Amino acid sequence: MEWVNAIVQGALLGGLYALFAAGLSLIFGVMRLVNIAHGDLIVLGAYLGLSVTTVLGLHPLLALIVVVPIMAAFGYVLQRGILNQTLGKDILPPLLVTFGLSVIIQNALLETYSADPQKLNAGALETASVAVGSLSMGLLPLLTFGIAIAVIAALQWTFYRTALGRAFRATSDNQEIAQLMGLNRRHIFGLAMALALGVTAIAGIMLGIRTSFDPSIGGSRLIFGFEAVIIGGLGNLWGTLVGGVILGVAQAIGAKIDPGWQLLAGHIAFLVILALRPNGLFPRING
Repeated sequence: MEWVNAIVQGALLGGLYALFAAGLSLIFGVMRLVNIAHGDLIVLGAYLGLSVTTVLGLHPLLALIVVVPIMAAFGYVLQRGILNQTLGKDILPPLLVTFGLSVIIQNALLETYSADPQKLNAGALETASVAVGSLSMGLLPLLTFGIAIAVIAALQWTFYRTALGRAFRATSDNQEIAQLMGLNRRHIFGLAMALALGVTAIAGIMLGIRTSFDPSIGGSRLIFGFEAVIIGGLGNLWGTLVGGVILGVAQAIGAKIDPGWQLLAGHIAFLVILALRPNGLFPRING
């Protein structure tokens, strides 16, 4: 039963990793942009949540009402003002620019909040649990997993059932033809980044409630997000959830065998899947 519990806890942890990965998957799916600063943007969302809860006295989940629009607006301005200028056939410029953005965000957070670890206080939610048979599952991990499913379902619906989603897919498939049909590529990319950073804000808040954070942890969050995206299949939104769950379960099994193997087990699972399925378990199919 201990092993079953470890696997269940790992699967629930995968919901958080799926939130890390969803924004990455969306950005890559629409504009083929690999955002090196994504992990630091997650941490930025957590710190914005900390500021909102401190100043306004809101519960961290209620702080999402403020943080998500701020991050979405920042994403639109960032894409229109900087990242759109780097997009093209060469993948190196956006990589360099987003790497520089990562350094800027880390140092700005360090100057503003110091290097001391911080945490969002969600009160009783952090320790509450529900019994399912002989298993005891934390309410917070269950909530995080539910939010991940809801976010990915909403993104999937937006992508395939709305006019904005059709614009995303048309621009992704052929930017020149989309421009000729009257779509403003720069505006569409800005909306995609806004949507992605809105999701990133949710990931940052849930991260801040679950564990402590500091300005330097963005890199590891980026790695978890990348691994979940690649395991599931680049650009496949539901695949990111599967990838996150696989990563979380692998880490939980590794930690059960030896606490020092937790992260290593996740990386090994990623490498094995990458070797067997280079395109991921569910390669993106346009439709």
